[in-house]
Amino acid sequence: MPFEIAPRSGVAFRLAKGQQLKVIDPQGEQVSDLLAFNADDVREVISSGRTLDYVSRIFITKGDPIYSNRSRIMLNVLEDTVGRHDFLLTPCSRDTFRIIYGDEHPHHGCFGNLATALEPYGIVPDQIPVAFNVFMNVRLDGDTGELKVEPPLSRAGDHVLFRAEMDLVVALTACSALQSNNYSFKPIHYEIC
Repeated sequence: MPFEIAPRSGVAFRLAKGQQLKVIDPQGEQVSDLLAFNADDVREVISSGRTLDYVSRIFITKGDPIYSNRSRIMLNVLEDTVGRHDFLLTPCSRDTFRIIYGDEHPHHGCFGNLATALEPYGIVPDQIPVAFNVFMNVRLDGDTGELKVEPPLSRAGDHVLFRAEMDLVVALTACSALQSNNYSFKPIHYEIC
């Protein structure tokens, strides 16, 4: 039975080395921000820059490792039924909603949900990096470099399966950004095995 992350919320938990984490989109077109920290030293954290550099592409998928800021593999992608995820954009936040959407009373976004979920593990907001945005569909214009957020390609039941390569603290969200989720908020499911 999978765990459910309610729309516009987040969770954090421990994942032991060798355990597998399956992130599932139960209804389709819903993004989940994923963060990973070394459970023994939370200063070691998932790194977009190092991963994209070492893998030499921006679309991480089955067979790819996800590296830390110390160039060590934190996770490996074992299965991926979608093949399109984002590792460029930062978690949405109050500032995202204020700057991009013009909200006068903005939601705290994935950043706020991640900060709240990670607080019991001694992780403070300034330690939150760029997340691996599972199911997020960001297009890159090859000539101008312009980024465009489009509806996720995930359909009901699509998933990504990760294997932990060290003991981790993992945080996941059901993303709060309208544009990222095709203007609808839905839950995310996950399983640990």
